[in-house]
Amino acid sequence: MGNQPKGGSSTSSLHNSMLQDVFGSDFVTKSVLCSYKRSFDGFVVELTEEEARKMAGMSGVVSVFPNEKRNLHTTRSWDFMGFSERVERATSESDVIIGVLDTGIWPESESFNDKGLGPTPSKWKGICQTENNFTCNNKIIGAQYYRSDGLFGSDDIISPRDSNGHGTHTASTAAGGLVNRANLFGLGLGTARGGVPSARIAVYKICWSDGCSDADILAAFDDAIADGVDIISLSVGSRIPGDYFNDSIAIGAFHAMRNGVLTVNSAGNEGPNRATITNFSPWSLSVAASTIDRKFFTKVKLGNNMIYEGVSVNAFDLNNEMYPIIHGGNAPNSTGNFTWASSRFCLQNSLDPNLVKGKIVLCDILSTGRAPFLAGAVGAVMQDQVATDFAISFPLPASYLDLVDGSKIFIYLNSTSNPTATIFKSNEGNDTMAPYVASFSSRGPNPITPDILKPDLSAPGVDILAAWSLVSPVSEIKGDNRFVPFNIISGTSMSCPHVSAAAAYVKSFHPTWSPAAIKSSLMTTASPMSSGINLDAEFAFGSGHVNPIKAVNPGLIYDSEEVDYIKILCGQGYGTRFLRLVTGDNTTCSEATNGTVWDLNYPSFALFTSASETATRVFNRTVTNVGSAMSIYRANVTAPTGNLKIRVNPSVLSFTSLGQKLSFALIIEGTTDISIVSASLEWDDGVHKVRSPIIVFVSIS
Repeated sequence: MGNQPKGGSSTSSLHNSMLQDVFGSDFVTKSVLCSYKRSFDGFVVELTEEEARKMAGMSGVVSVFPNEKRNLHTTRSWDFMGFSERVERATSESDVIIGVLDTGIWPESESFNDKGLGPTPSKWKGICQTENNFTCNNKIIGAQYYRSDGLFGSDDIISPRDSNGHGTHTASTAAGGLVNRANLFGLGLGTARGGVPSARIAVYKICWSDGCSDADILAAFDDAIADGVDIISLSVGSRIPGDYFNDSIAIGAFHAMRNGVLTVNSAGNEGPNRATITNFSPWSLSVAASTIDRKFFTKVKLGNNMIYEGVSVNAFDLNNEMYPIIHGGNAPNSTGNFTWASSRFCLQNSLDPNLVKGKIVLCDILSTGRAPFLAGAVGAVMQDQVATDFAISFPLPASYLDLVDGSKIFIYLNSTSNPTATIFKSNEGNDTMAPYVASFSSRGPNPITPDILKPDLSAPGVDILAAWSLVSPVSEIKGDNRFVPFNIISGTSMSCPHVSAAAAYVKSFHPTWSPAAIKSSLMTTASPMSSGINLDAEFAFGSGHVNPIKAVNPGLIYDSEEVDYIKILCGQGYGTRFLRLVTGDNTTCSEATNGTVWDLNYPSFALFTSASETATRVFNRTVTNVGSAMSIYRANVTAPTGNLKIRVNPSVLSFTSLGQKLSFALIIEGTTDISIVSASLEWDDGVHKVRSPIIVFVSIS
């Protein structure tokens, strides 16, 4: 996916010419499904594997990769971050446009009321597709949908309207207006709002009932960049990491960066194992999901009056009525050839409706609750060893317990001839340990470039209340007939728009700052988090927990431009020819431009080494003064005692003007036999504390 062609030839004719060169007279059967021509150059076409290999070898082709499907990765969260309704706002906040690439949006939601907003910013060049009674306003200023293959599912709405809820949730988290008394059947009651309630939303619907295709993701990037968005928020990703230029999201984010647009990505929901992060390009901002101080607990009461507390978002009320309780293993659907081995896990169709109808079912695994629900159960209790740090909505009354309490319930079932139970409506409790990174949040290190720390930041992504689509059930399970304007869900998809909003907030005060400058301001002002809770340390939370208020005045920034990323790509083996195709200019990889990853002007430091060797590594950095004109910053390195030494040269930076740039080197020397060594560098002028994490590690997984 390269830059736009030069010399006046149309993109479409160029694409057809390429097909004709490869396939000769047969090219007429290879119709181009989609062309990208507004912000970068590329197209979608159906090819066999052999044809794809042939095209990949053509002059002018950056990469050829399959059109794969990607996955979708509140009242309390902003206040928990210390970002109240009354924070200082820039008058230009209403000029900031956040492009949300997701499942669409529910435009009638009160979160997208445009009351008090002026006309659309003059820079906006996008459109509003009004199919199926969809309308835009001065909040939702543009909306488009993408489906390159033209194939829609029965549940898909062929318009920018959201039939899933995910896109409505993320958009309202980022830039929704204030809605008083928002709640989910009384849970999470409060004022729902986005981080930048005056900002505008541009909607790019790329996800459908079967996922989000690479072709549509790239088409949306192409339009969003040309339309004039300031920030791109993308809570989507793959489950398997890919090379930067075989990844539609990394490619789109690269071209966004070239055009002054920061892309904020969700890290992924494949944690807690190492190296599971799938959005990790150096030119984008990757966000992990952390908890807030609100947690939802759901109690289960047994016929022996014992009460066990699990977790779920349970809005059902059984009114304290006791129901028979049965273990799933004792209710196999034998007519469907299911046995105890599968019905104990309450797998799909494994339960006999005649045996579970009107009863509560104990299941030996955490699931969606779909099988007990469809079998006619009145409730479900699930036991598993999955972490209990986030809550799920189920289509029936349900609670999830750990194996300790789950086994006690199992023992009770087998101790009486008439076991009974009830499940209470959830109650809200205080999580005093917050914030910490959720177990599901994907971890680093960066699987392609380990010495660039990923994720970059953490933000609230657990039990977040935000706007929802009125045609998507609370539990997202068919047959659940609860349709609500607000829903509570979890994921790095929820943390991503928090940081997108924080980036937009910074942009509103500093409209000329580059994507890297905004990213740096968010990273160096983040609140440090504890490796005592998250043993993966910086691989879990990056620079720490986002702090939007401090990010507006970071003191110093680590800025980078396109050429800086080109240098590290050269150093990683991408050749001149390849990079020229990407950039569309005379980019050259030479000894002068063959940069090392350690010299990328990144706001964090990561070193992958071996326990058996002595490390000696120099990181060169340049900081730009955006604080006080006359200021002196002193370096403070915090590191554990041991054989690893970290120093900074020079250790004092004296600035005499705003915009002045000064350079320094951070040197790491010595050995370590510890899996992860966490340290930090903080530049301090008495007013600003510019903090960067340092991580040294000896294994990827």
